[in-house]
Amino acid sequence: MSTRTAVVTGASSGIGAATARTLAAQGYHVVVGARRLDRLRALAAEIGGTALELDVTSDESVRAFTEAVPQVDVLVNNAGGAKGMASVAESDLDDWRWMWETNVLGTLRMTKALLPKLVDSGDGLIITITSIAALVHYDNGAGYTSAKHAQGVLHRTLRGELLGKPVRLTEIAPGAVETEFSLVRFDGDAERAAKVYEGIDPLVAGDIAEIVGFVASRPAHVNLDQIIVKPRDQAGAGRFARRS
Repeated sequence: MSTRTAVVTGASSGIGAATARTLAAQGYHVVVGARRLDRLRALAAEIGGTALELDVTSDESVRAFTEAVPQVDVLVNNAGGAKGMASVAESDLDDWRWMWETNVLGTLRMTKALLPKLVDSGDGLIITITSIAALVHYDNGAGYTSAKHAQGVLHRTLRGELLGKPVRLTEIAPGAVETEFSLVRFDGDAERAAKVYEGIDPLVAGDIAEIVGFVASRPAHVNLDQIIVKPRDQAGAGRFARRS
């Protein structure tokens, strides 16, 4: 087993789980973190990794997690999500707080805590999974798009602040990926979630994981700053070619 270690947040399903499998196949020892510990343990057993409970919205949870990881070469900030599609006038402040805590402050907590170990690795890599929502805005999506914009700016700011240090930074901004994302956004309404992907061939978790693997396999002098990826059937946020 390689001594190189990768940390993947939000790894109990979807992009996070697929990413953990991809990095493990490349020889990384993968430490997976999420709240659903039963799923994490099954994944860790499958890939020969380590499962640690993690809630990125909790200072205490992040502290315990990061203290349990002695070294880190790759950090994949994947934990995040959306809640609802209310207009600004009808916005739910609890939904906004959850989105900002998870997407923005969660990324900040994990990055800040592991940054010294990433620098010490001599060839650290931070990959942050944002969204095309980090680049555009759309009606009834201000809570999510504002959080993703903030997450993206946080990540991009580090590119300059860490210039000269042995840490690379890559932002991956996906469009429509069929995971549990829409199910969470619509509070478990499976029918409404399914309509998001109706009539298109969306990306799947493995597509994003493959990109993560490609980024992680680049030599130390190569920094892929930003990668935007959408299904062929999508031109932008909410703009799809749907088949009847």
